[in-house]
Amino acid sequence: MKSTKLPLWLRFLLLVGVVVFAAGASLVAYRYYSRPVTLTVAVGSVDGEAAKAMSAMAGEFVSANAPVRLKVIDSGTALEAAAAFSAGKVDLAVVRGDVGDLSQAQAVVVVSHMVVLIIAPPGSSIDSIANLKGRTVGVVGGAVNAKIVDVLTKEYDLAGAKVVFKNLALTDVRQAIQSKQVGALLVTIPLAEKYLSLVRGFFQLDRKKAPVLIPIESAGAIAERERAFESFDVPKGTLRGSPPVPEDDLTTLRTSLYLVAQKKLGTDLVTDLTEAIMSARRNLLREQPIFAQITAPSTDQDAYLPLHPGAAAVYNSTTQSFMDEYGNWIYLTPMVLGGAATMLAAAWKFLGLGNRATDGPLDSLYALARRIRKVDTEVELSDIEDEIDGILKAERAKSAAGDESAVDDATLNVAAHRLESLIHERRTLIARGPAVASAAKATQR
Repeated sequence: MKSTKLPLWLRFLLLVGVVVFAAGASLVAYRYYSRPVTLTVAVGSVDGEAAKAMSAMAGEFVSANAPVRLKVIDSGTALEAAAAFSAGKVDLAVVRGDVGDLSQAQAVVVVSHMVVLIIAPPGSSIDSIANLKGRTVGVVGGAVNAKIVDVLTKEYDLAGAKVVFKNLALTDVRQAIQSKQVGALLVTIPLAEKYLSLVRGFFQLDRKKAPVLIPIESAGAIAERERAFESFDVPKGTLRGSPPVPEDDLTTLRTSLYLVAQKKLGTDLVTDLTEAIMSARRNLLREQPIFAQITAPSTDQDAYLPLHPGAAAVYNSTTQSFMDEYGNWIYLTPMVLGGAATMLAAAWKFLGLGNRATDGPLDSLYALARRIRKVDTEVELSDIEDEIDGILKAERAKSAAGDESAVDDATLNVAAHRLESLIHERRTLIARGPAVASAAKATQR
């Protein structure tokens, strides 16, 4: 049966098409694998600054071509951000440790520490929580501070002392103080100049009038029962330097503002996120000093909020080593190269570029058949027999040396047997005489 082959140009086009398709598929797969992952993050604060700060962080991620992107969702308040997170509507959230359901939360970074300040207006006689008896305390931020109000009420029996807590919007605070609707304020802020200035602005201050900071003397006892809080000493002169307010270090409560991630987020993804945050923090410090408060959460096993394994890998310096990260490539590269070499060899064979050497001996033998039919003398037949012997000897030597291009013995034997039959027939005709040989040659034509 005669085999058919596609023309060389068609085989070449088919091979180019396969290569182009494979290259395109590889490029699409690479771009899909290396594309940045976008995570949704819920934030909220009474002054809207939390959303602005997180948006600045998201912009820095884009500028630095980080492997993670952030989609910032302004939830209005920290309470609503916590609610969105606990409902599974977002991947991340900036939440306070004392607000909302954090059962599915794992800490990534501490964004800031929120300090509880109870402040009486300048000239007030209130200098302790006991002196709040029968007074109204304005709670700046409202429901987000409900947990603080609850623990203070229980610790100091403020309900029995007829202390009333009134939620105040940020825009209503100054007027409430001036009209004496409230006898003191409760605010929870980072000890950053931006927020301290905001608090000073609530009051009319001069050198003779200064607000009074009220200590929470039972902060240590509260912190032992309520792990979301810790006892903290506000440094002397924090609110005002001269004369200093407070006059000495003042004991109060502090909670943390966390960036938390859902437990289901992958370890490698959160590792990339944590590294991107720490890098962006360094770049944003000049423009927004508030980013200096970003720190690592507690890495203790019994921490109030468990640390996400991806973040722990960064803080504990257990991120992948060179061999961990690239070991698979080191082992797989020889296999890939071997596969590529195999494919190249297959392509070479498909094009038929490697078959010419194999076809050569058979072509020579088939050409001898045509010569045999035309010779007129015994000498020429002897020369042809020598050529046949030479071709057979050369091919058998190649086969013995393991050359894969050598023609197999069975094929050689069939071709040689056919040529021997032709030689025998031609030798018989020549022996009968030149006239008979010439007639036979004419018939064959």
